[in-house]
Amino acid sequence: MKPTKHNFTILKQFCNLIPPHLVPKLARKHGVDKKARSFSPWSHVVSMVHCQIAHSLSLNDISDTLRNHSSSLKTIRQASPPSRNGLSHANKVRNADMAEELFWSMLSHIQGRHPKFGMGHKYSGLPRRFKRMIYAIDSTTIQLVTNCISWAKHRRRKAAAKCHMQLNLQTFLPTFAIVKSAKTHDAMEANRLCANLQDGEIALFDKAYVDFEHLNALNQRGVFWVTRAKGNMSYEVKSIHREPKGSIKRDVLIELIIEKSKKAYPRPIRLVEAEVEVNGEMKVMTFISNNLTWASSSICDLYRCRWGVEVFFKQIKQTLQLADFLGHSENAVRWQVWTALLTYLLLRFISFLGKWKGSFSRLFTIIRGVLFHRLKLMSVLESCGTARGTPRMVAAPQQCFLPGFEHYA
Repeated sequence: MKPTKHNFTILKQFCNLIPPHLVPKLARKHGVDKKARSFSPWSHVVSMVHCQIAHSLSLNDISDTLRNHSSSLKTIRQASPPSRNGLSHANKVRNADMAEELFWSMLSHIQGRHPKFGMGHKYSGLPRRFKRMIYAIDSTTIQLVTNCISWAKHRRRKAAAKCHMQLNLQTFLPTFAIVKSAKTHDAMEANRLCANLQDGEIALFDKAYVDFEHLNALNQRGVFWVTRAKGNMSYEVKSIHREPKGSIKRDVLIELIIEKSKKAYPRPIRLVEAEVEVNGEMKVMTFISNNLTWASSSICDLYRCRWGVEVFFKQIKQTLQLADFLGHSENAVRWQVWTALLTYLLLRFISFLGKWKGSFSRLFTIIRGVLFHRLKLMSVLESCGTARGTPRMVAAPQQCFLPGFEHYA
């Protein structure tokens, strides 16, 4: 089935998902409109979204492509193509907080109009027996060039930014994020990342976020947490919580013995030691949690589903444009990261509207290939893939042919 023709380009239909009033409103709030003359804030947003969905490699790539399609671009609420220097300057001086708030405003707008958006996704590794909200907390390192990005100097010869993420595993959508230099340790951001968690919700994070004072604060708020124990954690076993069975080697209650740690977390901690499969090999891992009622296997399963946040990072880093950066300043990097998250959100919304069953990367490549074609967006999704439904099978004796047998009327 061929896609249906449409009056507007795919890029215009994509950008029209953003409400007309939203970008001018945020531009006024963050003072971006005062720094914009010929290159409007809306044109800036459209250019950065195009950068992500077209996987543009440079400033020249964006400016030349949009200039060649300037007539189609003008129909997108009078957007104009940027010059190379104009786009570079806009990324450098225009407040990237606008891009951050644009992402959260769009997420709130979509969820307000479509409450079921994202709920049908559900990460495949998520244990189905848990009905509580489950959040995976982790960070991903974004490699940068050290000789020209001093603000993000990470090690002696490396520079990097970090995106700290709180991901809702039921919807597979971000609920909180921090984009900053990779200089600070992950544990320094744990309080901010978990500040919005409510009583009864579950937080999963790697041992890099382990800070006993923070874990105690989560426990006092009624938030359940599961993480891995650090190899140098000093403790003493107080009692056996449950008898080991199957792959579970130990399930005990422990107390910290170092004075500073014990003062930060004075309560008993549940420690589960289990044999788990990692890359085809069986390894023994040690998990800790503040929940004393779950089965030992449930704690292992919960930590295993933390891998969902790694799948999310893989989607945005390998599909969207987070490898080649258009600027060296912190502001320019933040503009690119937040517009990447915005593009991810809009793509997920399109897949929700079109009831897309394929992978995220396939959806991305399909839309990228027809950005300036005048086709109906949903019909493009419907025209891709194999034939739908189960093929109808008709079996009748007169349709059979067996060699050596003649058909007699």
